[in-house]
Amino acid sequence: DLDLVEVAAQASPPVCRIMDYGKFRYEESQRLKESRKKTVQITMKEVKFKPKIGKADFDTKVRHMQQFLAEGHKVKVTLQFRGREVAHPELGKKILDAVIEQLGETARVDTHARLEGRNMTMVLSPEKKAAPKKKSDNKPQEAPATEAPDSTRQEQ
Repeated sequence: DLDLVEVAAQASPPVCRIMDYGKFRYEESQRLKESRKKTVQITMKEVKFKPKIGKADFDTKVRHMQQFLAEGHKVKVTLQFRGREVAHPELGKKILDAVIEQLGETARVDTHARLEGRNMTMVLSPEKKAAPKKKSDNKPQEAPATEAPDSTRQEQ
């Protein structure tokens, strides 16, 4: 069973083909599935801090943030102030600066720290330069291999 199928309606003039409509619909659905597989969805993970966080808890949360960033997720860092803590936003800023320092070059700041009501938020995204660093680690290993022929030349 062949049908007249409109392939490109936006074209001028519209393009039509004589083909099996069921097969056409199946192939279109397969193309959609393939395109969905190829798209990468970036999700936002949120990590919440309080101004009076302990050192071990801080380290644990930073470690979780490193995992999220390594997986390619963005991280929203939220510092929650309670009661009179809002009067000292510099304490929160100090904690967020420590987070940035701990993460080093694995993250870059998308949205800098800002106070919104009782929360101070900051958004981090994974640094794209982190992946090439692994490749650069292989280069020093290649360097001794190039030095070996030099030493054999001296012996000859």
